[in-house]
Amino acid sequence: MIRADTVKRAIAGHSWLGLVSGALMYLICLSGSLLVFSSEIEQWEQPDAPIVNPSYFDAAAAETTFNSVLGNSLDLTPHMYLVLPTYESPRARIASENESWFLYPNGEIAQKERVFWSSMLRDLHYFLHLPESWGMVLVSSLGAILVGLIITGLFAHPSILRDAFALRLNKSSQLQETDIHNRLSVWAAPFHLTIAVTGAFFGLALPTLAIIAEAEFAGDQQAVIETVYGTDPPVELNQGPIAVNAILQQMPVLAGDGETFLLTVHEAESEKRFVGVSVQHKDSMIYSENYLFSTAGDFIRTDGWKDGGVGKKVLYSIYRLHFGNFSGYWVKVAYLVLGLALTVVAASGVNVWLAKRRVEDGLSDLWAGVVWGSPLALTISASVGFWLDFGLTAVFWLVLCAACCLALCLRDVVRFRSLARRLNALGLIVLLMIQMLLFGKDALRSAALIVNQIVFGLLAGLVLVEAAHIRLSRRRVKPSVA
Repeated sequence: MIRADTVKRAIAGHSWLGLVSGALMYLICLSGSLLVFSSEIEQWEQPDAPIVNPSYFDAAAAETTFNSVLGNSLDLTPHMYLVLPTYESPRARIASENESWFLYPNGEIAQKERVFWSSMLRDLHYFLHLPESWGMVLVSSLGAILVGLIITGLFAHPSILRDAFALRLNKSSQLQETDIHNRLSVWAAPFHLTIAVTGAFFGLALPTLAIIAEAEFAGDQQAVIETVYGTDPPVELNQGPIAVNAILQQMPVLAGDGETFLLTVHEAESEKRFVGVSVQHKDSMIYSENYLFSTAGDFIRTDGWKDGGVGKKVLYSIYRLHFGNFSGYWVKVAYLVLGLALTVVAASGVNVWLAKRRVEDGLSDLWAGVVWGSPLALTISASVGFWLDFGLTAVFWLVLCAACCLALCLRDVVRFRSLARRLNALGLIVLLMIQMLLFGKDALRSAALIVNQIVFGLLAGLVLVEAAHIRLSRRRVKPSVA
């Protein structure tokens, strides 16, 4: 027979494991919601960078600058990039795998790119700030778990259609959390399932690759990759300059009305250099079609994503489907709203579980610290990121830990939530003020304006939620009339 103290420890371990899993799921959902606007956030971090109209970009001058950078062996990495301006992202850059420099419209080098906060945010969503190989598998595994939670959740509620609009906000906190959790889960289930399936794919593709390699290719994983993605094109050995202008002049004929957004020099450190040009076709969900050239500008072939089979198209469409990177601005807005709804679902699910336990052991306080400390940590790290070139990951986790410690010290969830909402609102106000003070009118143009509008919208939402809670609490303590 199992001893009582063993059972007690097992229950405690189960509770802590559940809380940790919920916290990781919450962080992934929150960071992923914001990354829908990743391109805009990168421009928001440095709104004073040169704006380059695609129609007036001097490709011939950029070719000279690009080849000058390629001629410096200290800056070379296996892949070197010329990021071309588009109407959605009107900036030009030269980049290695480690760093990036903006270009003026005349092709000359401008300031170095600083995207430290967006990089931190991306690493949080992709890897939870763990080593990449471990983090990707963990995040994708949580995506697979989310698939199971969505499907079993739908089957676990037989009255799901009858209660589709039940929202008992004037009842107990447990009933409030339950209704919020169930309603958002039902209304956005197709979106949540899409996000979970595509999210699970990214990391689980690596173990799947290993299994297929062992089963079909005698353990040769490179052979599997080449079967799916193709091999490098045969090229003559040469170290000649990259004929950027000649290559780009061919794109309207080769790609039609597709939007050319990236030129990549592959094997940049070797004598087998070749060039890939990435083009996004608006009539297709694939991330891009890649057109391959020799360094002298001779067209070789495409990678065949646009005209490939269904499986190949689906494989190369997962990124855009996961992050809402298709069909323009309003799709991104919808993804942001639905992503935040999934974040609320993740938080409310744990809230319901904690309420049902009816045990006072600090887990509820710690969970409140995670839920309200995470957005505060993101806001503070974003503010600090305008000055710090490193350490933003440490800033994020220090603020989050501080919020959890504060919640544990107060031991009053209601009081902490109110305080945290006010701190988050203050943090958003400070962030907007920093943007305006540092960049002036540049903070009110193009992508920077979009992100600042989102920040203001989140601020307004926090104020409204806190005001509603204040009214509700006053209603509850209103003295009865004799």
